Amino acid sequence: MAKNGEKAASYDAGNIQVLKGLEAVRKRPGMYIGSTSARGLHHLVYEVVDNSIDEALAGHADRVDVIIHADDSVTVEDNGRGIPVDAHPTEKIPGVELAMTVLHAGGKFDKDSYKVSGGLHGVGVSVVNALTEKLKVWVKRDGKEHYMDFERGATTTKLKVLGKVGARERGTKVWFKPDNQIFTELRYDYSTLASRLRELSFLNKGVSITISDEREGQEKKETFLAKGGLKEMVQFLNSSRKPLHSEVMYCETEREGIEIELALQYNDGYNENVFSFVNNINTHEGGTHLTGFKSALTRTINNYASKGNFLKKADFTLSGDDVREGLTGVLSVKVREPQFEGQTKTKLGNSEVEGAVKTVVNEWLAAYLEEHPRTANIVIEKAVSAARAREAARKARDLTRKKSALDVGNLPGKLADCSLSDPALCELYLVEGDSAGGSAKQGRDRNYQAILPLRGKIINVEKARIDKVLSNEEIRTIITAIGTGIKEDFSIDNARYHKVILMTDADVDGAHIRTLLLTFFFRQMPELIEAGYIYIAQPPLFRVAKGKEEYYAYDIKERDDIAGRLGNGDGRGSVNVQRYKGLGEMNPDQLWKTTMDPETRTILRVDIEDALLADQVFQTLMGDEVEPRREFIAANAKFVKDLDI
Repeated sequence: MAKNGEKAASYDAGNIQVLKGLEAVRKRPGMYIGSTSARGLHHLVYEVVDNSIDEALAGHADRVDVIIHADDSVTVEDNGRGIPVDAHPTEKIPGVELAMTVLHAGGKFDKDSYKVSGGLHGVGVSVVNALTEKLKVWVKRDGKEHYMDFERGATTTKLKVLGKVGARERGTKVWFKPDNQIFTELRYDYSTLASRLRELSFLNKGVSITISDEREGQEKKETFLAKGGLKEMVQFLNSSRKPLHSEVMYCETEREGIEIELALQYNDGYNENVFSFVNNINTHEGGTHLTGFKSALTRTINNYASKGNFLKKADFTLSGDDVREGLTGVLSVKVREPQFEGQTKTKLGNSEVEGAVKTVVNEWLAAYLEEHPRTANIVIEKAVSAARAREAARKARDLTRKKSALDVGNLPGKLADCSLSDPALCELYLVEGDSAGGSAKQGRDRNYQAILPLRGKIINVEKARIDKVLSNEEIRTIITAIGTGIKEDFSIDNARYHKVILMTDADVDGAHIRTLLLTFFFRQMPELIEAGYIYIAQPPLFRVAKGKEEYYAYDIKERDDIAGRLGNGDGRGSVNVQRYKGLGEMNPDQLWKTTMDPETRTILRVDIEDALLADQVFQTLMGDEVEPRREFIAANAKFVKDLDI
């Protein structure tokens, strides 16, 4: 309440801001493209490419070209019908101007123009226009080439005809330069774009997608064309694995107006790698289409196993996890009116899709197994072997279960737990080595920081089955400490800490231990990464001191800058530089100040931006096959800055 004599701030209709046109996009870009960092920058390209792919889905285009220019501007061109240039009947401006300047304007909303379309939120190319410094568009259709340009979402050159073109020449070309007033990152990453474009080529068979990089020193060009569609995608995903059967199991059909494409191939690994898509959108959180597929796969394989007496001596049926062990699969459905739900709007909610997928997979897979008995036997044997290992794992897993939330007596003996019980406030440090663990225990804030020292290197879970994984004492200790359980027992609600921080030495061994831990979490407890609970500590590499002044440096450049400043620019002189080879070399106060104090520390949160790419990297670097690893090292050796020998 305003006191007498004070003027209260008025609140009336005049205080309500109306953001017209594309102002709202520029004001709150994160609402439309997720972020203004590298992720949002790349999203601009995906939005424009999605329009071109929609033309391909409608059967009007078979070529998309993407060019990263020397100044990090981008051109996307297709040979589709070209954005309409005639005046809109109610808006009275050309269709191309409408699509570029008005939110939620586009042919995607007219089901006669596009039966299905990608692009997640329907915000489309107008958002790209709003968030770019300049955007130019060329449209070839009806024997003419048309041109328009824009600046930060506003039209600067009205639609004009540049000249005549051949009657068969058609398509849309969009050039844009991201706005440095909006984005914190302005450099495009070639491999990020190439990965998404390769994925789109697999999902849209017969469409040729080319990416070119014109930047100095990194000139490159690749063309992606998958005539076999998802069949080729599965072969690509299994390229660093050993397939158990040479032929990819493949199905393509339509049921109740839903297009369904599915490709499956088993390998000799122990991890499930099933990816699902709806209208080219990667449904990370799954949904009804994936549920339908999984239940049909489990049921059909169990039916075949029972009929063939594979389970006559066994006292179990095959679970979903058993039949999906070592399975690489991709399911893609095209749905007219997809309903997305979930935290990131990447979970399909249409109930009718589940029934359609279930029926198709039941019929097709039953027939396939009957017609290919050798492959069927391999699949069943793999699943039965997984089921036996699961039984052994269950016994091992019982040792890792926490009896109850109150029973701290069941926690690992070497865990120094914290006193607070609210998981949202608690942190668990997984620390390399007992000496560093000792320093961390002394230096921590015991109210909310728990310490679990790890001895040696944990097992590489990429090469081990779940029963072997759970027989590893260090892994059992980690699972018990975190409290969520694992696999089918996993429950994120039981997590005892909402920050699990990996703290390893800043050397090769430390990097290896960190990689083994990340492999474990990615393969066995990915929900923790998806929830944003996994972090990496950033301990300093150097302590730079002179007299009573001391600073910590996290790389060589920072070390040299600090040393130069303390030595007054005349070399190091009496400046003392200490290189930390391990966490154990820091005393508890130093460890707290540099790596554990929330006020001063730097920790990196682990995200999975591209699950497909992450799967490839883990399999290449941590899997059994040596050749893909050698190729990866040879291709990336030139990027190594600091080599620890």
